[in-house]
Amino acid sequence: MPRIPSKRAWLLAGALAASAAIVLSGCSATGSDSDSADGGTITWAIEGANLSAGHMDPQTSQLDVSAMVQRNILDSLVYQDADGSFVPWLATSWQISDDGLQYTFELRDDVTFTDGAKFDAAAVKANFDRIADPATASAQASSMLGGDYYAGTEVIDDDTVRVDFTQPYAPFLQAASTALLGFYSPEVLATKADQLAAGGPDINVGTGPFILSEYTPDQEIVYTRNPDYDWAPKTSEHQGAAGVETVRVEILPESSVRVGALQSGEADVASQLPPSATEQLGDDVTVNSIELPGIPYSLYLNEKYGVFQDVLVRRAFERGFDIDSAVKSIFFGQYPRAWSVLGPTTPDSYDASLEGTWPYDPDEANALLDQAGWTQRDAEGYRVKDGQRLSARWIAYTPIPDDRASLANAIQSDLKEIGFELKREVLEPGAYNEQYGPKTFDLTDWGFSGVDADVLRSHLHTDGFQNASQVSDPQIDSLLDQAVAASDPAQREALYTQLQQWNAENVAIVPLYVPSLITAVNDSVTGLTYDLYGRPLFYGASSTK
Repeated sequence: MPRIPSKRAWLLAGALAASAAIVLSGCSATGSDSDSADGGTITWAIEGANLSAGHMDPQTSQLDVSAMVQRNILDSLVYQDADGSFVPWLATSWQISDDGLQYTFELRDDVTFTDGAKFDAAAVKANFDRIADPATASAQASSMLGGDYYAGTEVIDDDTVRVDFTQPYAPFLQAASTALLGFYSPEVLATKADQLAAGGPDINVGTGPFILSEYTPDQEIVYTRNPDYDWAPKTSEHQGAAGVETVRVEILPESSVRVGALQSGEADVASQLPPSATEQLGDDVTVNSIELPGIPYSLYLNEKYGVFQDVLVRRAFERGFDIDSAVKSIFFGQYPRAWSVLGPTTPDSYDASLEGTWPYDPDEANALLDQAGWTQRDAEGYRVKDGQRLSARWIAYTPIPDDRASLANAIQSDLKEIGFELKREVLEPGAYNEQYGPKTFDLTDWGFSGVDADVLRSHLHTDGFQNASQVSDPQIDSLLDQAVAASDPAQREALYTQLQQWNAENVAIVPLYVPSLITAVNDSVTGLTYDLYGRPLFYGASSTK
């Protein structure tokens, strides 16, 4: 059986040390010295099905996979260590003004982009202003830059830059540590910005340890070592050029194919695996399962459309299917059932008091639906009111993993028992967006990872870019605004507890399970590490093949 270090990698507030231990036990974190052998080639199998649909640019894409692969080329101002602290990366130091409105960064003066352009304060400004520009149509990265709170970036001198906000923005350092706020060459931004989403060599150009050298959409991305790289975070055990010469990313949407590639030796690393895959791997494979912070895989109920406009129906829906049994059987006990709109590993935020407070209860669900007036049944056993069947339409975005399809079937079956019809439509991205944009659906689904609980702002704020539930409540907006401005962890935790309690009462979002990013690695790879999202980092890795 493969070694599985843990299904849960705790992050902050005393838990991040455990995360580091899990990563270290799962796969050696010791990078090879820069003067070692060339490190060979590592072939990495990922799902990656939607990268070719304009998701090669983390500054504009909301898909985790975009940041996961492009971290190879994109560096950040700061690096977040396993204990949650921030250390210098492209910035050597920083200061935060007493009022929390300004972050001033001193930059390294020896960093170049792989096209030869110099990294300096002007490059920081060009990237941040591009993200904030409405014409860029950035969503997640723009929100992480502060959204409406971002007031601009000022060049103080070549090596000093100041980022201004209209109100205190506490999550900025965490956001600035991610690939979404990483940096492209200013030459690219000036001449090829409109090609970044499609991606390719000489387009996605950063300062990172690798160069994107080949790209065949829906098939393969090839990253080759940047020989000039010498500006890794000081806490990195590996320094200098990357330990591996080439990272070959194979795009294999079917998880069974990724497992097969790993078993056959065609792949050395495979990510985005389902829990069932771990049973198929041999003793020469290490499995790292790192529980994701942020919003668990959840159902988003549209409060402004159809039957979910009634909070009684939302509550009945939530109690009307057996989440525990379905999650336990479908995910082999490796994913915990979710109780809150924030996962347990989300720092300074998780409300553990919600655990066990809304179990499967078909009797209560039936009583709530009776109270809401859905007292009659039609010939098929579904509830009706005023001649209308109690029905909701669930739109889902392809590709759909088999385990999530099984979960949906279980939910549909349980809801039918209480007379609630749930119709699921699996849509290609274009067709999905045609309904998602105008919000002409009853519910949809996703998980959304984020190390900072500010991820709720994009999902529950009136102006949130991922507000699929169409929540619009001045009190909720105020709580979210206060939380994003609070620098005191205890104050932030209290505010996010209120938000979680509100959702438990109002049921805008139904959390189902807390996913992990599962990566399997064969024994030819050493030095692979992981970020706080569980994404593999290849900088210090090498291969004996």
